[in-house]
Amino acid sequence: MPRAIISPSVLASDFGQLTAECKRMIKSGAEWLHMDVMDGHFVPNITMGAPILSCVSKGVPGIFMDCHMMVAQPEKWVNDIADAGGSLYCFHLEATSDPLPLIQAIHERKMKAGVAISPDTPSTAISDEVAQAADMLLVMTVYPGRGGQKFLDRCVPKVAELRARFPDKDIEVDGGVGPKTIDVCADAGSNVIVAGTAIFGAENPDEVISLLKQTVDTAQAKIAAAK
Repeated sequence: MPRAIISPSVLASDFGQLTAECKRMIKSGAEWLHMDVMDGHFVPNITMGAPILSCVSKGVPGIFMDCHMMVAQPEKWVNDIADAGGSLYCFHLEATSDPLPLIQAIHERKMKAGVAISPDTPSTAISDEVAQAADMLLVMTVYPGRGGQKFLDRCVPKVAELRARFPDKDIEVDGGVGPKTIDVCADAGSNVIVAGTAIFGAENPDEVISLLKQTVDTAQAKIAAAK
């Protein structure tokens, strides 16, 4: 299985200190930073766009920006996000009718490609062909659009179904994930963990990041031993 990666969700940070907040997370052990891009169309909220990502990229050299594109027409923003320093471009399957050319366009701009599904979309909607072309699959465990929502347990079986089909693929979970919910995500096979409030609001974020990572490592060891 792929290795554990913790990607703190910047949506839970102090946007007035965004560059400093990203540096704080990296210092605390985060490998990726999860950047929620919302357009007010695909989701009823507006957050950051390419100009802000560009500032972060310049202010935090070497940052891996895990860009979660909660936008309509995700094809429109590939170049802007690539130019802003995006490392991974994760679009919603529900927002496009033709994912394969989009994945190709993302790769042409030297970014990793992710495919996300919302809570009401079955994991089987991600075809084998699309999953193999993508670098990462994201299972939303809350409804996209705002932070601080309660974790939806009913989404966890989708992680397990995808892990069974794609044992070597990065599988990310996002939404309501923290120390109280990490076990079920890790046991289902997720290796990329997005957590917002649980990390940014912690007194010692390094301890939370370490706990999440260790939980994934332990679950992976169990899965490997059972084979």
